[in-house]
Amino acid sequence: MGKRTASAEFLVPDAVYGSELASKFINCLMLDGKKSTAMRIFYGAMDQIKKRMGDVNPIDVFHQAVENVKPTVEVRSKRVGGANYQVPMQVGKKRQQSLAIRWIIGASRGKSGRPMFLRLADELMAAYRREGEAVTKRENTIKMADANRAFSHFAW
Repeated sequence: MGKRTASAEFLVPDAVYGSELASKFINCLMLDGKKSTAMRIFYGAMDQIKKRMGDVNPIDVFHQAVENVKPTVEVRSKRVGGANYQVPMQVGKKRQQSLAIRWIIGASRGKSGRPMFLRLADELMAAYRREGEAVTKRENTIKMADANRAFSHFAW
């Protein structure tokens, strides 16, 4: 394992579920340093999932939803001889998680007219069922990488 720097992250698991992923998600959900608001939104969404899905543990739904949104490949721009190519690349574990979290939060924020915790609960349940905006984004990313497979020899 590499040497840790001052910027290395040490995540404390969240208080309710003891999940580091939930803690990371709350931090990404946070705007303007308002962590208590982000926590209220996240736990409100978890309560909604528990209420609507009944017998299923909400943290399991959350973990599975993030897992279902993680992309395996993505396209990156590479400049070769004056032309830009979309080159398909494998996605590392850490980036998979970051993208999944970002897409779920983005899809939730993209909708309007309802409280954020309800939108987040809807998106998490949709992702759990392999539906919803975040999963669609994942599938589009994979399709784009597949379509540009001809340029994979430019991968670095």
